[in-house]
Amino acid sequence: MRYGRLVLASLLGISLTVPMTGMAAAQPWRDARQSPDRRAAELVAAMTLDEKISQLHLQPDAEHQRFVPPVPRLGVPGFRIANGPAGMGPADDKPQKPATALPATMALASTFDTDVARRYGRLIGSETRALAHNVSEAPDINIARVPRNGRTFEGMGEDPVLAGALAAADIRGIQENGTIAEVKHYAANNQETQRQSIDEHIDERTLNEIYLPHFEQAVTEGGAGSVMCAYPKINGVFTCENPALLQGKLRDDWGFEGFVQSDWGAAHSTVGSAAAGMNLEMIDGTWYGDKLKQAVLAGQVTEQRVDELLLPRFRTMFAFGQFDHPPVLTPLPTAEHDAAAKQFAERGMVLLRNEHAQLPLDSSSVRSIALIGPFATRAKTGGGGSSAVIPTSTVDPLAGLRQRVPGTAVTLDDGSDPARAASLAGASDVAIVMVGDNEAEGKDRASLALEGNQDALVAAVAAANPHTVVVVKSGGPVLMPWASSVPAILQAWYPGQQDGAAVAGVLFGDSNPSAKLPITFPVADADTPANTPERFPGVDGVASYSEGLQVGYRWFDAQGKAPLFPFGYGLSYTTFAFSGLSVRNTGDGAAATFTVRNTGHRAGAEVAQLYLGFPAAAGEPPRQLKGFERVRLAPGESQRVTIHLDARDFSIWDKAWRPVHGGFTIQVGDSSRSLPLQASLRR
Repeated sequence: MRYGRLVLASLLGISLTVPMTGMAAAQPWRDARQSPDRRAAELVAAMTLDEKISQLHLQPDAEHQRFVPPVPRLGVPGFRIANGPAGMGPADDKPQKPATALPATMALASTFDTDVARRYGRLIGSETRALAHNVSEAPDINIARVPRNGRTFEGMGEDPVLAGALAAADIRGIQENGTIAEVKHYAANNQETQRQSIDEHIDERTLNEIYLPHFEQAVTEGGAGSVMCAYPKINGVFTCENPALLQGKLRDDWGFEGFVQSDWGAAHSTVGSAAAGMNLEMIDGTWYGDKLKQAVLAGQVTEQRVDELLLPRFRTMFAFGQFDHPPVLTPLPTAEHDAAAKQFAERGMVLLRNEHAQLPLDSSSVRSIALIGPFATRAKTGGGGSSAVIPTSTVDPLAGLRQRVPGTAVTLDDGSDPARAASLAGASDVAIVMVGDNEAEGKDRASLALEGNQDALVAAVAAANPHTVVVVKSGGPVLMPWASSVPAILQAWYPGQQDGAAVAGVLFGDSNPSAKLPITFPVADADTPANTPERFPGVDGVASYSEGLQVGYRWFDAQGKAPLFPFGYGLSYTTFAFSGLSVRNTGDGAAATFTVRNTGHRAGAEVAQLYLGFPAAAGEPPRQLKGFERVRLAPGESQRVTIHLDARDFSIWDKAWRPVHGGFTIQVGDSSRSLPLQASLRR
């Protein structure tokens, strides 16, 4: 977290050239002309031991649930923490205040667009500050090792390169106006089953190549002010008392200068957590309250160590202007944020199937629509648990369609009776079936299959009307045994509070789909890599990561399994072609240049993806995403695109990052299974 003071001050609209008042002379940490490090050190030096300890843990009460109280005599403001991956969720307020419910973070990952990620984060950061909180616990970037994970919807998919790029941009957006982003859950928090006790056995290479790189990027490129340590053990050690992770990786290797906060009740010790470098305990002071004071008095923890635990949070607060300009309650710009939420939702929807150009629908010729299904009755604003946002407003599917096509008859059926729904569909020009899942923190899904009668419902409606469109509102992959029998499938994820308006906009072509899958959709549950009890949910409290590097599409490629829809896949209302690949070494790295052309009849965007294949002796999966570029083109327009690779891209972990030498394969295309361009590169 290395912030230039003048740059940050400019972002916050504050001045650092204030005169030194009498108060600042008596309490020099109030002088904004000093560096954040010096101000933090001066403040901590003036505190009593009890005051220091009071600032190392949350203190919930009848009015507060995520709160570190102020120290008025020293001018220390209160510190309020909010959940935040897809909008401001449960926070310090009792009761929870409304905020803009954005589409799930999985939808954000589908954009493959760092500009969108930054704007998404900026909205979250601005609302967190407007609702008078200091920290947004966001983003959640745990790799989707287990697609059935109940928090898959909160994450950014199965690939660390994609997750790292979008996380860094999201964090920069959150922190633009002085809100601290807290990237989570560090590290490998990949299942909800036994999440508070599971011991994940992960080899060093897999940990460093799959489960840590995106956290590194969140710190080194995103500048995250805070990191949340997670529930699980990794190789026998809880993450919140793991010195190799909190000190070795985070601070020594990556240069992190912010503070580490525990997940809700994830701390398990006083001396161990203090030694490892956990800075702030959440829920309360179970370990960092009286037990910490007694440990200091007994000589088990030095007071100097207490100071070292407190300094990073104060330094971060000073750097973000939170001492000089604490956040205060401010009205939300709801109309502006509604429009942004709608755009984010549209940009994140993935067109999975579109036979015979079923979509976009033509408002001039569609006279009747059968709107059917359990996810057609109300807006799907998000998943369950700590990320759940109370929306400022909602647009339900029926309202969204009627607003978009006011002259068209739209009839709603909840889909509880497939025969009745099929009858309605048969009497309508178009049938739109909305199905999905309800993921939530605290539990994993039993299967990727849709619950209840949803598969039967889709089959019945598709049989009754050849113009059937299926809209899937899920937090992750779902099984689709009916996929080949319906002409159009739109993956909408959890669209947020603008659900109805955004879905209608995509279905009728106001927005041309350009999103890509950040996670593989399998044909069957058994096709996924964590497909044995030892791997998931674990045996005798141990989850074995024996699949190693073969996570997500890496697994499908290495095992020769055909997915239902591959990683990186997504259609458009136009078409694109790739040509002219040339590759060259550039010092320690390389560059790949190629042409993308819009071969269709309407403007649209394509996500060009570059995958790298290592020499066989390296022991890597067949191909790995190393870069991507979103390209917007008019009909017939083409553009030369260059994707740069650095030395790290050609390296593997062997006790440290070690470059691999030999023959590499570079492939370029529009998904992990559609790579028309290929070239060899020797290094």
